[in-house]
Amino acid sequence: MSFDVLLLAFSLLLIFEGLGPALFPAKWREYLRELSQLSDGQLRVVGIALILVGWFIFLWIKK
Repeated sequence: MSFDVLLLAFSLLLIFEGLGPALFPAKWREYLRELSQLSDGQLRVVGIALILVGWFIFLWIKK
């Protein structure tokens, strides 16, 4: 994997992460407020689920 591909992936991550607050700031703030109320265990499960989904998408695209 070249550095250009890694940089491209990071730039896409920033674009997608920025869509929520840019398009729906009030909903985004409410989402973050609700997220902050989750326990550490619940947040850990969400994080692991996101990692697994990302990994499967990565493997699917790489195929």
